[in-house]
Amino acid sequence: MCYRFRFLLLLFFWTQFISAQIPQPAFNWAFIQGEVASVHIDIDPDSLNLLLGDSLYAAHEFMATVSYQSSLLNQTMDSIGFRARGNTSLASQKKSFKVDFNRFIAAQKFQGLEEMNLNSEHNDVSIMRTYLAQHLMRGAGVPSSRTSYIQLYVNNEYKGLYINLEHIDDEFLDLRFPGQANGNLWKCAYGADLNWWGSNPTSYQDVYELKTNQDSANYTALVHFIDVLNNTPASSFVCAIQEVMDVDLFLRTIALEILMGQWDGYAYNKNNYFLYQRENDGKMVYLSYDLDNTFGIDWFGINWALRNIYTWAPSNQARPLYTKLLAVPYFKDRFTYHLTDILNSVWDVASLQAGLEQKQQMISPAALADDYKGYDYGFSDQDFLNALQVTWGAHVKSGIIPYLQNRKTSALSQLSSYQSLQNPCTNAVHEYENEAGKILYVTDIMGRVIAPETKNCIKILNFENGTQQRIYEMD
Repeated sequence: MCYRFRFLLLLFFWTQFISAQIPQPAFNWAFIQGEVASVHIDIDPDSLNLLLGDSLYAAHEFMATVSYQSSLLNQTMDSIGFRARGNTSLASQKKSFKVDFNRFIAAQKFQGLEEMNLNSEHNDVSIMRTYLAQHLMRGAGVPSSRTSYIQLYVNNEYKGLYINLEHIDDEFLDLRFPGQANGNLWKCAYGADLNWWGSNPTSYQDVYELKTNQDSANYTALVHFIDVLNNTPASSFVCAIQEVMDVDLFLRTIALEILMGQWDGYAYNKNNYFLYQRENDGKMVYLSYDLDNTFGIDWFGINWALRNIYTWAPSNQARPLYTKLLAVPYFKDRFTYHLTDILNSVWDVASLQAGLEQKQQMISPAALADDYKGYDYGFSDQDFLNALQVTWGAHVKSGIIPYLQNRKTSALSQLSSYQSLQNPCTNAVHEYENEAGKILYVTDIMGRVIAPETKNCIKILNFENGTQQRIYEMD
């Protein structure tokens, strides 16, 4: 009998077949977990005035020196690029910054990183929502950014407590998709609703920004994906969309976004995500991004902890990647599976509360010394200390722990029954044999010979020409 694996533990990509598990890279010294590191930026005062003044919205990088200090590492790097980052947050008093290690010295890296994002979390009184979101994504087995906490000093002035958030770039891809990380990566900004705007690539370039392979500026795959999503006849949509996208990974990721109350992503606000064309099979992979407006942050007057998980998108706007998939019984069933699995495994409120309280204790000295946290919304020290449990008001409609509890209760009450529906496009073993010649024998992933008709496991087909193929078949 073939060994049965839970998808949470292995989380293989699968539509017509299973491919490799997504690695979760270790927290190296750039993302130290047990303490708050210090980052010191030394920059010419005139350059700093320009950075914060006339060049604020220009994304111009000024030359600076950075020193990273922790109990494990003390390293100084010269000639790095330094600028403010963000969109609406550029107007905040507590600004976010980007450190670019190879802007002026080619191939210079820090602990394997080309860039470091230092996020101010200026609208989050807890300074913990981004951390928690990435922690849950990592636990759920979907691609996530590593995080850590740092104290930021610029020309010896303490700028406050920041989240060090791993940048999504080719280094990020190489760690999550080893050997298949040279595909195109698009950053999808506000307006990226994935509706069909015609076949001209230039129609998409303003909101779908190509971040890798920029010399080629090839939008063919993106336009084709959006074409398939919007224009495929209903009779062939289920198989066609699985040919161009890792649908199951998207369903798991968007399920987690909805549970977190991520209204500023694709499904509600057509914003803040990446699409990566995986190199080995050409399929699109959805990557979450910018997860600070979560766990009870709200600017719309909507209770995100209670909003229906199956009708998350705005009713008057098209979000085809969410609505068209959930209109298919098989995809809705998979979405239900992932919601159920996440709620019953990684969404353990008691465990999450204990971890958050421990993390809050660790960051408290740096957060309480941070005067900048009060410059935008008037957050006080007591507001920070209360943030896990107490609703602050205004745009912070819930403490984090009450949100976690209410979202779990609400989501469980809304869940449909998981029916374990068969993927209409899953090939049987004999179909693979027709495509690739005679199958000599079938093994499980431990190398043990099993019956070809075995179901509910990963099977490795061994062909007479010496090639192998992994598949997954359900009952």
